[in-house]
Amino acid sequence: MKLSIRAMLFLAVVVFLSWCWLGHSAAESPQRHFELRADSDEFWKLLDRKAQLTRVGTGFGFTEGPVWDPAGLLYVSDEEQNKIYRLSLNGEKKELISLGDPDGNTYDRKHRLIDCASVLRAIIAVSADGKYNILADKFEGKRFNSPNDVIVGPDGAIYFTDPTLDLVKGEKQEIPFQGVYRLDEKGNVRLLTKDLTQPNGLAFSPDGKRFYVDDSEEKNIRVYDVAPDGSLTNGRVFGDEKGSPHEGVPDGIKIDEHGNLFVTGPKGIWVWDAQGHHLGTIEMPEQPANLAWGDKDYHTLYITATTSVYRLRTRVRGFMPSLSH
Repeated sequence: MKLSIRAMLFLAVVVFLSWCWLGHSAAESPQRHFELRADSDEFWKLLDRKAQLTRVGTGFGFTEGPVWDPAGLLYVSDEEQNKIYRLSLNGEKKELISLGDPDGNTYDRKHRLIDCASVLRAIIAVSADGKYNILADKFEGKRFNSPNDVIVGPDGAIYFTDPTLDLVKGEKQEIPFQGVYRLDEKGNVRLLTKDLTQPNGLAFSPDGKRFYVDDSEEKNIRVYDVAPDGSLTNGRVFGDEKGSPHEGVPDGIKIDEHGNLFVTGPKGIWVWDAQGHHLGTIEMPEQPANLAWGDKDYHTLYITATTSVYRLRTRVRGFMPSLSH
């Protein structure tokens, strides 16, 4: 069938505009790829120059909160699909629980899976059969904002951040600040600090004397000294992770047994030594939100990055507070 001149001109205009739009989108969103970018030779003591990034699983909405299970699998939150999955290393995923906006996870010393349940505004324990019970959802009678990330401390207590990043639209913020808390086995909640704008990832140094929290809004990592009574003192900026818009912000934190920090940030994972020197960046094909140590020797980083979960071997062993007792 022959096309009229008018139809041909119309098609030509559509093709031209589509080409321009694709070119503009590509310019705004440059192709990302995996690269180990060192700022110090010390970086190569932690990572092999020939280390390869592999993708464990994909097809998620937005991945968060990876936790390694010694059975040889991962637990992964999907904030968009509103589920926590069991992810096998062959890429097979099975739903553990359907839950509104699950976020950071950890195992406690009882081997319970602890989750930051944003929509519930609570810290919960999830059982192997997909049931949960609320461990804490209030501070001084007021509901949490939207618990974001959680770890186990050297004392066995649960530590978590409570920003407003995932506070459900239309719900009221009852606590007039964004805090960092300690939850003990009796259910007592203790405020540790409220001097961050949007606290997110958190971690203890291996000796338990330092406590790190990053601030996603201020785009920095803060460090505190831990007093004998567990209180935090001498809060200060440990390092800045500034980047261009849409490149990512400080989020999840993990530490190796030597005290080096692996912190998600612009373009990937920023690696810091304990003195605050930025050693280099693990640039990622998708923007990471969080990470976890895994495999039998805990030398592997499992990284939740947007729609996928990745795996990267390192030269160092991860510090695992839930196993340190």
